Amino acid sequence: MMEGAWKEMEMRKKKLPIGIENFEKLRLENFYYIDKTGLIRELLNNWGEVNLFTRPRRFGKTLNMSMLENFFSLDGDKSIFDGLEISKETALCEEYMGKYPVVSISLKGIDAWSYETAYQMAVRVIIDAAAKFYFLLDSEKLNAHDKAEYQKLLDDTMIR
Repeated sequence: MMEGAWKEMEMRKKKLPIGIENFEKLRLENFYYIDKTGLIRELLNNWGEVNLFTRPRRFGKTLNMSMLENFFSLDGDKSIFDGLEISKETALCEEYMGKYPVVSISLKGIDAWSYETAYQMAVRVIIDAAAKFYFLLDSEKLNAHDKAEYQKLLDDTMIR
């Protein structure tokens, strides 16, 4: 009997999320996760035009941004929030979850010896992020001027 209980406990063990910064991966691949989804409710209830997240290195900033991206994004997997604190906020979830095109940019990977190289790398990150929203060129939500500006961005006009 003791052996069976031990095996069952072993099967339920979760993995430690060392270096995992992708919220969806963390949830889908059964990593330990301390539920921080209450941050979503706080941000929506205490609305600010700009929110600044300052924390020390390796303190979960990127993971929290990934969580926010997955919550608001049009193509986010809503099921990854099942059982978490935010899922109890049904009105907020119905109003905001999966309702927005989210542009998420991380500059963490930019590591260059010169300003010019860093600039070029940053431009590439921004263009790649913008490219995920090609559907906006066919959208009636953007006027002709906005579409032209978006097209310029996709055409690498930021690169000197």
